[in-house]
Amino acid sequence: MSKKAKLLWIDLEMTGLEPEKDRILEVACIATDWDFNEIARMTAVCKVSECLMKKRMVGEFWEKNRESYEQLIAQNKTGKKSTEVEAEVLKFVDKYFGDEVILAGNSIHQDRRFIRNEWKKLDARLHYRMFDVSAWKVYFENAMEIKFTKRDAHRALDDIEGSIEEISYYLEKVKGSKFEKKKR
Repeated sequence: MSKKAKLLWIDLEMTGLEPEKDRILEVACIATDWDFNEIARMTAVCKVSECLMKKRMVGEFWEKNRESYEQLIAQNKTGKKSTEVEAEVLKFVDKYFGDEVILAGNSIHQDRRFIRNEWKKLDARLHYRMFDVSAWKVYFENAMEIKFTKRDAHRALDDIEGSIEEISYYLEKVKGSKFEKKKR
């Protein structure tokens, strides 16, 4: 099988936003080519101590997203050690990617902080450049007054699918312009 994946779309759900205090709860990965055609996908759940979850998963965000909170708490019982999940992601990367693995997603720098903290082997495989949909969001919302309404599920797989939909939406806006990809 030829390794034709070019972008590793990742979304993580975490107990909070501080890699030093919080932990990864779930991960979704979608491998795509440069046209965002899906090649493969995977999801996994990390087991996190219930004590840490109760301590860190508090505040306005979790109150507003109660359904996601309850689903993440419930699935935690079936989770695996974080090192096992990292090994599964690395196996996925080995199967679908060559040497260059470009991380993609929305505000992907935040997910990368958690990857650096918890999954050092995966971090070592990732290219230093990242494809961040949120940069497109900033430009389109502010310079062009075009807003994409993204899903509000706050679950890893839904969020990553939403990110791919969002970048596809923005690229549709530039088709026919000077930015359109030249035919090869």
